[in-house]
Amino acid sequence: MQRKGRHVQPDAGPEKAFGQALRRLRLDRNLSQETLAFECEFDRTYISLLERGIQSPTLRTMFKLCRVLRVSFTELAQHVDSFLTRQPARKRDI
Repeated sequence: MQRKGRHVQPDAGPEKAFGQALRRLRLDRNLSQETLAFECEFDRTYISLLERGIQSPTLRTMFKLCRVLRVSFTELAQHVDSFLTRQPARKRDI
């Protein structure tokens, strides 16, 4: 884990994979963090924390993100899984 300021940023694991998937989906739709946050009724900093793997989303949060990003929950899970399987096996922490 990398220590930067007050937050510990994970190098691997499900939080990191979720953040990578969220960032990829957001950028694929040409959305800024601010726009995504506004549409989901979140703060922009929360989106940033999710994308960096510092915060773990609730189920309710994931469904809101799916609605705004226009992906099914299953598609989101597949994106997360694809990033998770790219991580080195020794660093996977589920």
